[in-house]
Amino acid sequence: MERASGKVVWTGRVMSGLASLLFLFSAALKLKGGPDLAKGMGHLGLPDSMVVPLAILEISCVVVYLIPATSVMGAILLTGYIGGAMCTHWRVGDPIYIHIVLGLFIWFGLYVREGRLKALIPLRRTRERAS
Repeated sequence: MERASGKVVWTGRVMSGLASLLFLFSAALKLKGGPDLAKGMGHLGLPDSMVVPLAILEISCVVVYLIPATSVMGAILLTGYIGGAMCTHWRVGDPIYIHIVLGLFIWFGLYVREGRLKALIPLRRTRERAS
């Protein structure tokens, strides 16, 4: 298995960190609460009773993602969370592009820093033709 250079690994770590910070910020806002949160949840058709469980779920998925031994499982869990958010926002007519970008950050950040994932999903290179 080929080891990635230090710059590539750090690029992956930064991307993964940024995605994780977005989730943690979202969870913190949910735990903080407030009238804007209640208005947003109402717009999405979600009851206020779902706020704390969603925040706990977000935090749990991010923790699993940030632990190197469980990072692939964390990426799968975060992808599922994003999928649910996309469906919820799409249903009410909100844009979903930010969810797609966030999902790409999660997986690309993990891909460039995790050798196990590179071995599982190798990128193919074109071979040069012999003259």
